[in-house]
Amino acid sequence: MSGTSERKPLQPAHPAVKSIAGSIGGAAEACCLQPIDVIKTRLQLDHIGKYKGIWHCGETIIKEEGVRALWKGLTPFAVHLTLKYALRMGTNAMYQSLLRDENGDLSNIRRASAGFAAGITEALVVVTPFEVVKIKLQQQKGTSKELLRYRGPVHCAMTVAKEEGLRGLWAGATPTVMRNGTNQMCLFWAKNNFDGLLWGKHEGDGMQLSPLQSMGSGFSAACLGPVCTGPFDVIKTRLMAQERSQGPAKYRGLWHALNTIPREEGLRALWKGLLPRLMRIPPGQAIVWAVSDQITGYFERRAVEAQGGVNV
Repeated sequence: MSGTSERKPLQPAHPAVKSIAGSIGGAAEACCLQPIDVIKTRLQLDHIGKYKGIWHCGETIIKEEGVRALWKGLTPFAVHLTLKYALRMGTNAMYQSLLRDENGDLSNIRRASAGFAAGITEALVVVTPFEVVKIKLQQQKGTSKELLRYRGPVHCAMTVAKEEGLRGLWAGATPTVMRNGTNQMCLFWAKNNFDGLLWGKHEGDGMQLSPLQSMGSGFSAACLGPVCTGPFDVIKTRLMAQERSQGPAKYRGLWHALNTIPREEGLRALWKGLLPRLMRIPPGQAIVWAVSDQITGYFERRAVEAQGGVNV
């Protein structure tokens, strides 16, 4: 009976709280990592060898354009991440609440299922149309707006919708759903288990992690998803980059691409871009969790204290 009474104070934060915490964490990630994205884009567009590497590129941008140039394009990037993380954290908490048993417990399988459902939701509502526009803009060669097919995000979205219909903005939705669903399934399952393994923290127990602790478990948890979802990410990018207005598409869908790419390029081609993803995603997740855990932890602690004490 004593074990049961000790578990009564468990109070996971409300989905709305987690949604707000996720959006703030997303904004923090955008502000911290935007310089990396700017440098990456400049290097990708450097056809004359102006930049000799990452550090030289950053130094050159600061010298020629000022420090603020490293945050060019922050607004659309921040809006994307804010919406994505708000939806991800909020829907995951909502699905978890639906899957808890009569005692409020959540098994590892149900936790992973909630994460998978949250990933599907964000993929269909936010990620797919944003990534279709992003990929079409990024694959353009050159910097002169007069020579570019798309003049910006809004023009790109309108052009795609006009030429391919609204469904064109959801090209590659199937692999995106599989990628994001699997990513979030791994992330939320691993984050909870790393919190327990490393720090003895369990969701809703009122224990508030330090930002460094959250960064450690968030970084570790985020390493699993990219490895598991590499093929879905490659296929998603290939499908989204196809210009259907310029002739028949090379890839007819997820399964056709999954068969064609290894046959033409070898099995390793399905994991192209894995290293950049590992350099980008785990640090981003470390920042998001460092911020969001402080917010959710505060409200969880207050709720547990109101129920009769903190389990630490």
